[in-house]
Amino acid sequence: MKRKPISPKLLIRHKWKTKIFALLLVGFCFSTFLLMEAQYSRIGASSIFPLFVQKPKIAFLFLARNRLPLDLVWDEFFQGENENRFSIYVHSRPGFLLNRLTARSNYFLNRQINNSIQIYWGEASMIQAEIILLQHALMDPSNERFAFLSDSCIPLYNFSYTYDYIMSTSTSFVDSFADTKEGRYNPKMDPVIPVNHWRKGSQWVILTRKHAEMIVKDDVVFPMFQQHCQRKSLPEFWRDRPVPVDNSKEHNCIPDEHYVATFLAHKGLEGEITRRSLTHTSWDISSKQGRERQGWHPVTYKLADATPMLVQSIKDIDNIYYETEYRREWCTSKGKPSPCFLFARKFTRPAAMRLLNMSALGVSKDTRSYTFIRSVHVARGSGRKKQKKSLLICFEFVKLAKTHDIRIFS
Repeated sequence: MKRKPISPKLLIRHKWKTKIFALLLVGFCFSTFLLMEAQYSRIGASSIFPLFVQKPKIAFLFLARNRLPLDLVWDEFFQGENENRFSIYVHSRPGFLLNRLTARSNYFLNRQINNSIQIYWGEASMIQAEIILLQHALMDPSNERFAFLSDSCIPLYNFSYTYDYIMSTSTSFVDSFADTKEGRYNPKMDPVIPVNHWRKGSQWVILTRKHAEMIVKDDVVFPMFQQHCQRKSLPEFWRDRPVPVDNSKEHNCIPDEHYVATFLAHKGLEGEITRRSLTHTSWDISSKQGRERQGWHPVTYKLADATPMLVQSIKDIDNIYYETEYRREWCTSKGKPSPCFLFARKFTRPAAMRLLNMSALGVSKDTRSYTFIRSVHVARGSGRKKQKKSLLICFEFVKLAKTHDIRIFS
């Protein structure tokens, strides 16, 4: 039997159906390609950019005389960490620059603030320098914690442990206790600062952003310290002169040891702080010093003192006793017993470098960053494979259409 010839109308209709089907298939292939590209982009973006945007940072605020003698120790501490979890600010003497000649670590290059002041021990200028550091650090909205450190401080643990420890609580770490023995309180501060708000503690505090912002805006407590905490003839300045018989009318309240703790007590915020410092200091109570000089200065650890046993003895401290309050502070982190200190002072450069070379500080590089980079590459590779597969399907279709003389875009 002879086949009936296909009418031109049916042939045209068939061709149009084929073209429509081909166009839909090409559209599907193109859409699949775009979706795969978007998915691949999200793999890279979701793995990288949230670290820069969402991670809260710790601002490390260094108070230095000139350069930072232990910058190589801190360089090892920060190694392997992207700067999305920390920032660095240094207050040094006016005019001093941290450049290639004065800084041996890239982390500290040009990190000095540009409006530093001259600091005088025993005066409110120390507090002013701390406030200036806070002002600079608060300009970065990602900074959520503000840790004050001296130029003789060393880290005791690696960055990841330190970061998790500090960020695990919503409180500030402020050494704070009632001061009833030193006689540093000036009655002239009353009634602005009543004696029951007077506190003593270490200046090496770690503040939340809320408390840092309040200190920067303080126009009540700080002026009292400026006005009534004047420098007097402390034992280290007596030299060959006789000790005054009666210096009770002079008041040197050592502002840096009192201001932050007193300010927070004055504002009724002691419930928002963990009442201890994370920086270990050993005070000199040697009988070799005269009675008036005992306890004025922290012990300085030199080369001969720098041993793994010393570091371990500091790490093993798990409680602090406050004699004036008959209070023992047991140290915890995330609700579990933990070491009390993350940092320690005062270490000379030879002592700190010896500990670093002996791997006694536990500040070795964190390999997680390398694992992270590798995982991103793996994700990218997987995305590329899926893209390639989608493209091959589309190319095969185009090849098939060409074989059957299907003109898609005519």
